[in-house]
Amino acid sequence: MMKPQQIILITGTPCVGKTTLAKQLANQLKAFYINLTDYAKQNNLILSKDVQRDTLIINEKKMRQTLTNTINQSKHPIIVIDGHFATSVVPNNLSTFVFVLRRNPIELETFMQKEGFSETKMYENLSAEILDICLVEAITKHTNKVCEIDITGKSVEQSINEILSVLHHNKNKCLGGNTIDWLEFLEQKGLAEHYLKIDKLS
Repeated sequence: MMKPQQIILITGTPCVGKTTLAKQLANQLKAFYINLTDYAKQNNLILSKDVQRDTLIINEKKMRQTLTNTINQSKHPIIVIDGHFATSVVPNNLSTFVFVLRRNPIELETFMQKEGFSETKMYENLSAEILDICLVEAITKHTNKVCEIDITGKSVEQSINEILSVLHHNKNKCLGGNTIDWLEFLEQKGLAEHYLKIDKLS
């Protein structure tokens, strides 16, 4: 079987907007779409549930093996994979592009509140966004394939167009290091202490 020509990872902090964007991107590209949470449930890859944080604990080693088999056996020329832990379970040799979605913490807080996040879960994920956790992991595991997309205040269509400009025209100006600094942004507004409530995570 022919291996897929493009494996596109969409990652970012929970509630940043990955799934909505990834589904529409996959539809436009006529790609095979994989949501990693659904994939874990369908393939019995869940070890347990963290009740306190309201998150599933995935068997990442087994998922990496299962996902590799799925990718290698696929006849689809393009696969879009969506999940905040995508960079941990898709081997570097299989990925083509990794898009890390970023959202201003002020806007992200509003989204999380609308989704009913607990205070602990909200501040934990806000801290992850501010401290570039998903970005650093992506750069560490998928060097030279990573592109940050700031989707703050943008429609899904606008964000998808930015991604398509990279995919179709091979623009690589967004690939590489960190271009977004939420911590500096919050410090300038005197809001860093509010959003980095590390004590909330205990």
